[in-house]
Amino acid sequence: MQGGKRVNAGRKSVSLKEKKVGFKVYLTPELQEEINYYGVGASFSEKCANLIAKRIQEEKESFDSTIRFIDLFAGLGGIRLGFEEGLREVGLEAKCVFSSEIKKYAIKAYQGYFGNEKVYGDITQIETDTIPDFDFLLAGFPCQPFSSAGKGLGFADTRGTMFFEIERILKEKMDAGKAAKGFLLENVEGLVNHDGGNTLAVIVDHLQKLGYNVNYKLIDSQYFGLPQSRKRVYIVGMLDAKINLDNFEKKTVTLGEVLEHGLPTVESNFTKKLFKNYTPEEVVGKSIKDKRGGENNIHSWEIELKGSTSKEERTLLNLMLRERRKKKWAEEIGIDWMDGMPLTEKQIKTFYDNPELHTMLKDLKKKGYLTYEYPRKLEEGRRIPDETKKKGYNIVAGKLSFEFSKILDPNELAPTLVAMDVSKLGIIDNGGLRRLTIREGQRLCGYPEEYDLSIVNEKEAFDLLGNTVCVPVIKAISKRIGEKCRKGKVHEINSTRSI
Repeated sequence: MQGGKRVNAGRKSVSLKEKKVGFKVYLTPELQEEINYYGVGASFSEKCANLIAKRIQEEKESFDSTIRFIDLFAGLGGIRLGFEEGLREVGLEAKCVFSSEIKKYAIKAYQGYFGNEKVYGDITQIETDTIPDFDFLLAGFPCQPFSSAGKGLGFADTRGTMFFEIERILKEKMDAGKAAKGFLLENVEGLVNHDGGNTLAVIVDHLQKLGYNVNYKLIDSQYFGLPQSRKRVYIVGMLDAKINLDNFEKKTVTLGEVLEHGLPTVESNFTKKLFKNYTPEEVVGKSIKDKRGGENNIHSWEIELKGSTSKEERTLLNLMLRERRKKKWAEEIGIDWMDGMPLTEKQIKTFYDNPELHTMLKDLKKKGYLTYEYPRKLEEGRRIPDETKKKGYNIVAGKLSFEFSKILDPNELAPTLVAMDVSKLGIIDNGGLRRLTIREGQRLCGYPEEYDLSIVNEKEAFDLLGNTVCVPVIKAISKRIGEKCRKGKVHEINSTRSI
């Protein structure tokens, strides 16, 4: 029988994509046994290939449900914490691919909680193309230039341009065809009215010009289950959605719910003089400062902190507290009004005519209750002594001059934690007075109990807490971001990197 070529005889041709290529892989005996046990296939090679393919598929599925983000001006990582928690609650994973911070002790605390991952330094020195691609940019950009605690210089201050580093990164990623899906920014309350609202308007305008749907709102942490009134501006934007920042579920608590008990109290000259004149119960809720008056305020002369004072001297000082704020004195002196102007002995005599006035003023100045100084004129946004005017007497101390600035009431809210005076907040405990603890400060901002700030010193810890965000607020906003991401399908978000 004559032979010939049969139809479909021989090996089936395969494409280059399907063609199998041999690789040499080194395995331990234990791993080889597990592959043989768990793998599926007629040969060891097929079992390896099937297990690898299965693992790759799992990674793809994970990739499609993971939001990658960068954490700028990271501080303690509060925005990162809230963002991760919020996305997790809607079934998404959040992965930090880059973080930046310049304070060494902030980096130490950050790495202590998040692990020893690399934290990059000055963001102004980092090129955008060295930053991994990301879906969201998180940033609580430096607050002092916009804060009432600072000098209010805004973008005129060097650090006032940090927002433009955020803009630079967003724009350059977009120009490279790797646009971020969105951002979440946080700043201080003062940003709303800074420069007559122009500063915030510039920020929003620049973000909108990049193509983002931008929304912002001033939100108070006291309605998010925290016993601290901390108002902050939150700015959020996405390319394909607008985030609603209204009608969050409200939850309120009081300070007593986060306080520790039975801790050591402070024994000092200040506390001895305070409790010589007041009981612990009487000082609860009181401020201790010499700048203002009022029934909820205790002054240094009322506890004779700097030396003994007579009834007449206390009357004089209390009158001066009120009088030195009146606008008529600014007009008479010839300066722009300020909250607390030095008054001459002649001016003081118009509202306190006492034959011993001269002696009393000298005595109170010697003890440190009063200072003798020039009025201050306003020049280029700053107050400087005007030596063309007559010197006058003024109250010496503000609230930060004393060991404690306020005794907190456990049945009320804590005031906004501010870096410069958070360590001066007092708590009545064990019949005495102690400072607010670092742990209590963390709870006021919603940090988890396992976040350990003992790896930095107390001063550093309070500085970080005074500048941090409130985690529950970030979490609530991030849940809404996550919900929009799920509706838009996360794999589509990841695909925006190729826009």
